[in-house]
Amino acid sequence: MSRSYVRPATVLAAAGVLTGLTATQPSAFAASHHGAPTRHVLLISVDGLHQSDLAWYVSRHPNSALARLVGGGVEYTHAKTTTPSDSFPGMVAQATGGGPGTTGVYYDDTYNASLLPAGTTSCKDVKPGVEVDLTEDLDKNQASIDAGQGLAGLPDSILSMTGNPASLINASKLPVDPKTCKPVYPHSYLKVNTVFEVARSAGLRTAWSDKHAAYEILNGPSGTGIQDLFTPEINSDALGYPAGNDWTKDNQATEQYDGYKVKAVLNEIDGYDHSRTHKVGTPAIFGLNFQSVSTAQKLPASDGLKGGYTAKNVPGPLLTKNLDFVNAQIDALTSEITRRHLADSTTIILSAKHGQSPTDPTALTRIDDGPLLDGLNAAWKKLHPAAGDLVAHSVDDDAMLLWLTDRSQAATDFAKTYLLAQSGSGTDINAAPKAFTRSGLSKVYAGNAAARYFHVEAGDARVPDIFGLAQYGVVYTGGTKKIAEHGGAHSDDLDVPLVVSGASVPDGVRDSASVQTKQIAPTILSLLGLNPRSLQAVREEHTTALPVR
Repeated sequence: MSRSYVRPATVLAAAGVLTGLTATQPSAFAASHHGAPTRHVLLISVDGLHQSDLAWYVSRHPNSALARLVGGGVEYTHAKTTTPSDSFPGMVAQATGGGPGTTGVYYDDTYNASLLPAGTTSCKDVKPGVEVDLTEDLDKNQASIDAGQGLAGLPDSILSMTGNPASLINASKLPVDPKTCKPVYPHSYLKVNTVFEVARSAGLRTAWSDKHAAYEILNGPSGTGIQDLFTPEINSDALGYPAGNDWTKDNQATEQYDGYKVKAVLNEIDGYDHSRTHKVGTPAIFGLNFQSVSTAQKLPASDGLKGGYTAKNVPGPLLTKNLDFVNAQIDALTSEITRRHLADSTTIILSAKHGQSPTDPTALTRIDDGPLLDGLNAAWKKLHPAAGDLVAHSVDDDAMLLWLTDRSQAATDFAKTYLLAQSGSGTDINAAPKAFTRSGLSKVYAGNAAARYFHVEAGDARVPDIFGLAQYGVVYTGGTKKIAEHGGAHSDDLDVPLVVSGASVPDGVRDSASVQTKQIAPTILSLLGLNPRSLQAVREEHTTALPVR
């Protein structure tokens, strides 16, 4: 482990230096009693944020809330999120201490070879194999920001949304357990327990805010880990914006959406539930995710500003504006913690579920994966006339995850060989034609190799049969409406910030050791004086708490 300690009043490094940060004069929050025990942990995920983005911003804004947060704690400059770098495994890792092979969560939309199709009511002799969808598709009404609760006065009445989003999931869309013949809710699909469950068993209060009702998965297998779970639907119709747009299609809309979750957390800091209806006390574990950095990275343009990066790791106008937005929201949260005299008992953890790739606009190659998979199915059926499609399910963002109807090594090897032989033309950052080879893939793990990659047994019901790592800059999309994605294993996908700041943590420490975001889970429990080994994934993967002291 390599650490450096910096004086709080030291001037920050030059603007172009991305690898070394120094702390600014701490705010009232950052200057809290660091020897005091932690009673509250506020976890913040800024989805899409890279460590390089944080370094870039802090070096240019030495008096910002983000700079004060960094200066008031320990910054881990070489932290990585999960592979695949999707929101669901990324968030689940932070809450459990485990990766996809242990948690059973590989993506927000996957396939399970042992469960029965959604809607099955008579399970005898039904063939297993079904998509497991943990997206907005599960909502009773995915077009509404309240997921179908039926609130009047939306969107601004959204803070009245229930704290029990499981009640807003359409059970007829859930896969069915062949043993019980009952629907499998997201929390039941998770194979291990969460920090929220451990905290609740210790009599502590829990809360969280996220983007889909399906994030009730964070309740853990008990289904009761989070007492106050606020999940406004981000992929619903954005009221007040052009028809057909959800809250991610316009960055200003995403900021408005994120603002609701910030208000919820502010209410929780003040000791209320997210709706500010009931006085319940500030939670021991609570927090939120921000989506607006992610949309600023993905959208070619929004609100008259160019999205993404102007050069490698250099945020463009829209992303710069949005980093300012996130900074302002974090300032509001830390200021409220101070105002409520909670600074000496609250630790803030800042990280991200995932990064985004590419951060170099010249590297972008958009590839339509539809023809590739159609060609694979056609080639398979040509050799096996009686067979159906080989691909049972696919998820392709900036990686390729395939589940096959034939899981034999011969079939998975066939798929690998076919994909690596394909070439064609995609589009570059300017929508001009751009050639690609090997289906845009750099490496493919097939069958047993895919299982080994994720540390599971061959034939595991959840593991993808094909896991393809994309070449840098490749984004699988049929159009030109996005310029970045996540899900893969490039540094742009994985290298996220990780800062632990506030109570129980020393000021101004920069740690260059390699760490993982799954270490957040045992760290939360350790800070609160709970046993990290209460987490099943911690025991299985030997996940250690971060060295914060």
